[in-house]
Amino acid sequence: MKTGLFFGSFNPIHSGHLIIANYIVENSDLDELWLVVTPHNPHKKRSTLANDYDRLFLVNLAVEDHQKLQSCNIEFDMPKPSYTIDTLTYLKEQYPDKEFVLIMGGDNLGSFHKWKNYEVILKNHQIYVYKRPNYELGKLHTHPNVKLINAPQMEISSSLIRKFIKEKKSIQYWVPDKVLEEIQRCSMYS
Repeated sequence: MKTGLFFGSFNPIHSGHLIIANYIVENSDLDELWLVVTPHNPHKKRSTLANDYDRLFLVNLAVEDHQKLQSCNIEFDMPKPSYTIDTLTYLKEQYPDKEFVLIMGGDNLGSFHKWKNYEVILKNHQIYVYKRPNYELGKLHTHPNVKLINAPQMEISSSLIRKFIKEKKSIQYWVPDKVLEEIQRCSMYS
């Protein structure tokens, strides 16, 4: 089974994430796609990050009715910081019958050569890259294991959603209804 891995903090998950995930799983050779909720990213402010399990719960709510999308919390119990190569190695040990494909935005491909053991990832895994406006893909976009995908783009971000919540502005349609209800019920990001 061919499984896509879409890593993110999903703080919170929003319609843009889901449109990209759905487009890729429906318009590629993937059998399924896992949204891998990552713990604290050292490049992001911890103070803006909701609890790991709260973010995972929102992802579960967002994908619960989709047959090909599911959440994954594999990095929650891994050493921090968790590097993609370590996560891929661990997943391959846990699921030897699956072929894992890394999903990333074009913004990440440009700096992919800075990732830990990026050559090993490229050698052993395909990478499906959705283009991002105003970002250079870098030299690796021509690598045989890199596949470019023209997924629909939306000008939406988790940080903008958090800003709107703090300003008491509506985020309806920016997130799935169930996610909106849970954010409001728990006063998340307020």
